[in-house]
Amino acid sequence: MKTMTCRQLGGPCDLRHRGASADDVINAQDRHLKDAEKAGDATHQAARDAMKGRWRHPKKSLGWYRDMKKAFGEIPED
Repeated sequence: MKTMTCRQLGGPCDLRHRGASADDVINAQDRHLKDAEKAGDATHQAARDAMKGRWRHPKKSLGWYRDMKKAFGEIPED
């Protein structure tokens, strides 16, 4: 298992997401941003908008996805 923070994934806070794969932490970040948006947390809105854009245009967002997978790979196991 590895851990990445909201901030490492492009968000504004240090909430930690744990997962066995980069996809696990990316999906956890997506849920976190959705929850923050529902709660009216304006500090997460820009990151949430960016995440929505990536899900809508996956081919365009491959660079971000590759960067996150690489960053995840470089993090030591917890």
